[in-house]
Amino acid sequence: MEHGSETHRRQYPIGLAGRAHLVLVAAIALAIALVSAGSPAAVGADSPTFPVAGYFVRASTSDADNTGKLTAIKALGGDTVITFGSRLSPIGLASVPAACVIAAVNCVQSVTGGALLNRVFLYADSSPWGAPAVKCPRDRSITNNNKLFTVLVLPAQGSGCTAADSRYDVVVVSGGTVPEASATGSMARVATAQAVKFFAGMPIPANRADAAYLPDLSYQNTFSQFTDRYLQYQSAVNDVAGLAGFYLSTEMPVSDGPIFDSVLTVYRIQNQAIRRIMPTRSAVVSPYIDARAAAGGRTTPAQAQAAVRNIGLTASGVRLNIAVQDGMGTGKGGAYFGNEVNSMVDNYAAAIVGSGTWGNKYLAPVRDYFLAAAAGAAGTGATLWANMEGMAPATGANPCDSNTRGQTTKARLDRQLQQLGNAPAKVISFMWDSYYTCAGTGVPLAQSIEGGKATPVITDTDFSAATGSVLVTGYNLSGAKVQLRWTTAAGLAQDRTLAAGAYNPLFGQQRGLNPSLQSVTVNVGATSLGSGKFYMVNVTNAWGATNDAFYSKQG
Repeated sequence: MEHGSETHRRQYPIGLAGRAHLVLVAAIALAIALVSAGSPAAVGADSPTFPVAGYFVRASTSDADNTGKLTAIKALGGDTVITFGSRLSPIGLASVPAACVIAAVNCVQSVTGGALLNRVFLYADSSPWGAPAVKCPRDRSITNNNKLFTVLVLPAQGSGCTAADSRYDVVVVSGGTVPEASATGSMARVATAQAVKFFAGMPIPANRADAAYLPDLSYQNTFSQFTDRYLQYQSAVNDVAGLAGFYLSTEMPVSDGPIFDSVLTVYRIQNQAIRRIMPTRSAVVSPYIDARAAAGGRTTPAQAQAAVRNIGLTASGVRLNIAVQDGMGTGKGGAYFGNEVNSMVDNYAAAIVGSGTWGNKYLAPVRDYFLAAAAGAAGTGATLWANMEGMAPATGANPCDSNTRGQTTKARLDRQLQQLGNAPAKVISFMWDSYYTCAGTGVPLAQSIEGGKATPVITDTDFSAATGSVLVTGYNLSGAKVQLRWTTAAGLAQDRTLAAGAYNPLFGQQRGLNPSLQSVTVNVGATSLGSGKFYMVNVTNAWGATNDAFYSKQG
């Protein structure tokens, strides 16, 4: 079974591939800056915005590379970046890197001399941990053949430095070459300089051999100790303002099935460790929607509500943000409205679920899952975010570098944003490298977004027929003219276009919602809505842009 962003991270190249990509990123940043400088502020309207505030990224060990990336992201309106963690993998002695030796002796055997070796693990990290991570008498920092290893010796049972039964687990942290910089440290440093929030990826347990979608907790005690040591290392070397918190990289669907209790255990372990060791930092998790009607792992909105509540209750006092993946990049979620149930799925979704109608191929639209998720998060102390997948299923006509997912379009992203509604307090996206930067069919997605940045997106409406008042919420609504089409109780088709009588750019802030949300109101006069009929809304804003996707709602 295929899973969300972590599966993407494993299968798809997400880093910048060489100097050509670095040039591309710089070019995107320059183009964005130039276009933004010429934005139509002269009309007296607010500046247009693309309401995605954060991106998953690949951290570099180069400050210059990370600076270029964050500059481009900030120019597009982002203020947050997130990286994935590395996996803590069990290995045999024969798989210990050959260069990890002490006085020509295998480093694991050397540090456990006179004690009992229980298990060996490898953590291939992009950061050279070194001396700041050495806490216990048996720990070592080793440099050999220009490679750095940090060897941590952990009691197989209990905690601290000394095992009562003399049995130890050993973790070999492979940190790359010396004096290569730390990717996490560089990103934290650059994020601090640019006032960006950085969430560093937490360690990931190995998967179970009999169920590859679940974490192996047979070494739960060692995983817990290693989580503590990871956070102690971050506290020692990266305790800077830019490090806003940590991303809990282990994934699960928004399912309340007890089979996923092991994932909840991982979240609880890591949240409790954050609370103990770096209590001012927050955390992000990103469970995924699978609404496919034919999928074995499918989940209903009711299950999603219960799952989000279960996740929220693992917070253990940490400020926890639950960024639900919308499933649109993998074909697991469907962006459609009630009057589109009998319409055919788009060509991207069809590449995954086959030809058919939205109603036949999906249990419910993405919108229903986010409304359910918001209800699930309520009262837990957790905050609902959205992880909008910034790619599309591959169709053969939307290549994106060598990724097995394809490039998406700005119009499809707008439809995804529309489906999120007003539920998430923040929208982030998987993934900047390389779905937003690949040339694809000719134009990088980031560049397409900037070119269509002024497009309005309608996230919700409230039509009070008795008074004729219509409240429209969304993004880029300044100077709006609202077209409303509806059918009265007498069966008369109505089509009215009116200038908005009130514009509130602070709608989201005032109501504790996504602060980017705006609202406009219009009044069409007292009327009625036909029972069971849908009404449609479109907006044209001060920049002359009209929403890509109409908004429909049943009367």
